[in-house]
Amino acid sequence: MSEVAISQDRSAADLDRLAGLAEDVIRRASAAGASQAEVSASIETGLSVNVRLGEVETVEHTRDRGFGLTVYFGQRKGSASTADLNPDSIQATLDQACAIARYTEEDPASGLADAARMATAFPDLDLWHPWEIDTKRAIELGIEIEDAGRAHAGISNSDGASVQAGQGLSVYANSHGFVGRERGTRHTLSLALIAGDDDGMQRDYWYDSVRAAGDFIGAKTLGDKAAERTLARIGARSLSTRQCPVLFAPELARGLIGHLLGAVSGGSLYRRASFLLDQVGKPVMPAWLSINERPHLPRGQGSGNFDAEGVATRDSALIEGGVLARYVLGSYSARKLGLESTGNAGGVHNLLVESGAQDGARSDFAGMLRRLGTGLLVTEVMGQGVSTITGDYSRGAAGFWVEHGQIAYPVEGITIAANLRDMFAGIVAVGTDVDPRSHVLTGSILLDRMTVAGE
Repeated sequence: MSEVAISQDRSAADLDRLAGLAEDVIRRASAAGASQAEVSASIETGLSVNVRLGEVETVEHTRDRGFGLTVYFGQRKGSASTADLNPDSIQATLDQACAIARYTEEDPASGLADAARMATAFPDLDLWHPWEIDTKRAIELGIEIEDAGRAHAGISNSDGASVQAGQGLSVYANSHGFVGRERGTRHTLSLALIAGDDDGMQRDYWYDSVRAAGDFIGAKTLGDKAAERTLARIGARSLSTRQCPVLFAPELARGLIGHLLGAVSGGSLYRRASFLLDQVGKPVMPAWLSINERPHLPRGQGSGNFDAEGVATRDSALIEGGVLARYVLGSYSARKLGLESTGNAGGVHNLLVESGAQDGARSDFAGMLRRLGTGLLVTEVMGQGVSTITGDYSRGAAGFWVEHGQIAYPVEGITIAANLRDMFAGIVAVGTDVDPRSHVLTGSILLDRMTVAGE
């Protein structure tokens, strides 16, 4: 039997064991007087190797286990967790959760998600691809990646290369009779390099993250990319304060979508701490732009058949023709708002930012630079200056000044500022240069105008 087949058999057995444990604890919670109960149990294993300047810095093998239990006595809730799956620890966890629930205040919004919303179909989403790499080969691969980057003239030092292989098994079960099993793998390669000149040192990096190791970009490609990004920063200068168009590189553009998610998520809304409060059905982005949730993409970074409460996931529009189509809700926040869960307890599952041709053909990255014309390309942001309450956005940034569609020189030591409401409404174009390393799938995003503060 192959190593892959052995791994699959072992994972199936571990999932059955977790599921049996979860169901048993739910029965015991009911016997202890709980009206409802839910269990999340997981096993995660991994290998992580870090090398620097051709030498091994760290090697770490992990096997983490988690068991979380929530019980409800009417609308009083108690939660407890443990990393120890032996019977005594599980019983202590159950006793603690029940004790907490008996003394908490009632919350009318508490309780399991509606039984009718539980997932009943579990198609294979192609998320399980164990990487059978041993420590020796992981070290060799890390050195290979680093050597490729350090081979570039001008690279003076390295912050190291990392090789990580990980796999996780999880079970969610509740007293509705729902038992959901999930298994998935995630593997990562990364490299950070340093380059210097008379004006100082510059650091940059690159990484790749995949479900299946066969989908990695090559070691040399990753090393070259990290080196090219680092060398491109040499000679960075500041800018005078101005207003100009701003292009967010794809890996930064997904952060903008993340701010949208924060503003339309249940916790911000029921606390009335969002600048997009009461905006469902209203335009918040250009009419040619849509954002759709696609939970069932094969090998998707955020794919899943059910959310953290067992609610079935489904394809759904978040932004449709520029209009906010819905909020992002689990059952608790939905009840607080008088709405229904959108199957997003625990987060969203694969958001695709999709656009029409706008005023011309959709553009790759080079085309997006041409559409920018003269303005700022942002490749790094720093700081936490974003308010979900007001939408005010002000962050340190670095990147490149672009003139006539061509990169002119690197810039740093600047701040970019605007309001998110204006930023979303002022999106000019979305590129086809989609970054696949995240559950938010977007190309570069061009905004019509931001304030750039520098010298």
